[in-house]
Order: sequence, then structure tokens, then C-alpha cells
Amino acid sequence: MARIRHGRRGFAAAMVAVALVSGCSTAVSAPSITAPPPTTQSTTAAARIKPVSVEIPKIGAKSSLVPVGLTTDGALDVPPTSQPLQAAWYGLGPMPGEVGPSVVLGHVDGDGKPGIFHQLTKLTPGDEVLIAREDGSTLTFVVRRLQQVRKDAFPTEEVYGDTAGPELRLITCGGSFDRATGNYRDNVIAYAGPKSG
Repeated sequence: MARIRHGRRGFAAAMVAVALVSGCSTAVSAPSITAPPPTTQSTTAAARIKPVSVEIPKIGAKSSLVPVGLTTDGALDVPPTSQPLQAAWYGLGPMPGEVGPSVVLGHVDGDGKPGIFHQLTKLTPGDEVLIAREDGSTLTFVVRRLQQVRKDAFPTEEVYGDTAGPELRLITCGGSFDRATGNYRDNVIAYAGPKSG
């Protein structure tokens, strides 16, 4: 697969088409493309440090992180609903700490149990998100805003578009549950940036 350097217009452009994915059995609206988007390549090896866990003290959420990519039909993959407390990071995009939007996904529920991001809607600006990395370091991000949107109006450019520095996006399902389709109607997205000072 071809790799690109930052300014990541190729990544943002590849993520523009968005399709609905089946409810919280797959957790989020996701890019619908025939081939995986290009991965990013940092200008320094130090920036390519894999994330290993996420913790959100405000809502008592803590999970290891597993990398996910795309399904065979081009949708964003997530852990199975039989593991609702398992969070994932989108491994084909920027890693936390790199320039660009890193994406962390989690279920709101699954298998009849609350998911890792069950209380994501309780986050408010200033709340912290901790990302531990495989080198033993921890990155602290601060929530700037929370957004709930219909899945058919997913803000692709806001979530996946270029940013001037490292950013973090936390995504789960939300809103009302459509029993006819077995899907939640909305996505909940938390936008966070690095803690300064």
C-alpha cells in the first residue's frame, strides 16, 4: 500500500465517502471506499509509537486498544459486540501524537451490556483523555467539544480532515435506537486536542 507524508490531503480525500454501518454491532458511521485509505508516514520514527490503552477518568472508561482497519466492504471495522468494553484505534490513520486526527472507536453497548463509551455523552470541554503508548509514555488530550449527529449526516471532513497538529476523535453510537434496523440513528463524537503546559 502506498504511504503518504503529512499534509495529508490524500487521507482526508479518501475518507470523504461515508456510509451507514449496522448500528452498534459495528458502532459507528464509517468510510465507504473500495480500497483502504492511504496510511500516514511521519517524518520521524519517534512519532510512530503505537497506542496501547485509552482512559477517560471523568466517565470511568479504561480499555486496552486494538488496531482496526476496514472490512471487506470498505466500512470501518470495530471489535465484536461480544467485547463491548474493548476500544480500538483506526490503524490506517495517524497514531495519537502524530499530526492529524487519530480516531478511537468504542461501543455504546453490546451483547446486552454497557460498552466502553456508554457514557461518552457526559464529557464536557476540559475533560481529559489519556492515551498510553508502547514506549511507556502517556499523552493527555483535552476534550474541546462533543457532537451528536445523524449517521446520514456524518461530518467526515471535521472528523478525518487535515489538522495543524495532533488531534483525537472518540466515536461511538448514540441517539435513539431503530428496532426495525437494529441500529442507533446517531453517532457521538468527542473532539480533543493535546493538553498544553
